[in-house]
Formats: sequence, C-alpha cells, structure tokens
Amino acid sequence: MSETNTNSAGPADQAEGSDPRSTGGLEERLAALETELADVRGKYLMTLADYQNSQRRAVQNEAVAKDHGKGAVIQQVVAVMDHFDIALQQDATKMTAEQAVAGLRVIRDELMRVLQSLGVATLSPSRNDEFVPGRHEAVVQQAAEGVEPGRIVQTLQAGYTLAGPTGDRVLRPAKVMVAPNG
Repeated sequence: MSETNTNSAGPADQAEGSDPRSTGGLEERLAALETELADVRGKYLMTLADYQNSQRRAVQNEAVAKDHGKGAVIQQVVAVMDHFDIALQQDATKMTAEQAVAGLRVIRDELMRVLQSLGVATLSPSRNDEFVPGRHEAVVQQAAEGVEPGRIVQTLQAGYTLAGPTGDRVLRPAKVMVAPNG
C-alpha cells in the first residue's frame, strides 16, 4: 500500500500541474500581466509626451504666426510712415496750407488702402440711417428736421470693422448724434 502512495502523485500534486489557478500558473499569469501593464504604461507615457510636445509646438507655431502677421502689417504701415517723414521734411515756408492739406489727404488715403487690404472697413452711417447698437454709439441726442426719432442725425466719428471668417467684427463703433424718441 505504501508503494502506491509513494509512486503516484497525490491529489495536491495533480492539481498543481494541471490547474491554471495553481501557484505556478498564477505566477506566470501575474508576470504576463505585469509585462503587459509595463508595456501599456510605456505607451501611455509616450502618448502623453507626444501630446505635450504637440501642444508646445502649437503654442510656438501660433506665436510665430502672430509675429509674421504683425511683420506684414508693420511693413505696410512703415511705407505710410515714410511718406509722413517726407512731408515733414518739406520747407513749411515754401508751401501753402492747401498743399499741406492735399499732402495729408494723399497720405491718409494711402493709409486707408493699407487698412482695407487688411480687411478693415469704415463705419460712417448717413443721415436718417437706422441706429444699430454695437455698430453705432449714441453720444448726443438732438432733434433734427427730416430725421425720424431714434435715427442717426450725424456721424461725429467714423467707426471701423474687420472682416473675418465669421463676418464683420466691430473694432470701434461709429460715434453718432441720434434724434430722440418721441
């Protein structure tokens, strides 16, 4: 009887070899899961680093684009400044007031062309136009003959808009005189 017990494997030995939940099987499974976890953790850290790098590059690219945009605007404005400098170098004693005003108009027109090329438009409503809050700023109320109540009597200062992909954005509303309501 003792021979059969010593030669054959006991129930505990059979379970250990064939049961995946045995200590040997669990250790192998645990090692495989730890390897898989380390692999996933490494991929996560790589992905996180890639994301952070792309965010940093996006911020840098945005800054560079803004600088290039500013540079393009400045180049156009500097050309207008050159004309102001030339005008200021003229001998004032040899020029009439009409010539000076004409020169200023030429320079102003050149500056407006630069602004228009950048998408800027003038807001200068006419007499009896509808008052539109946000586009117009009422600074004075004054009745005027032929102007309906709540409508524009006069533009005191032009406003400006900037054309964009979603429509015009008011940079500065036009300052206007408005006829009082009733």
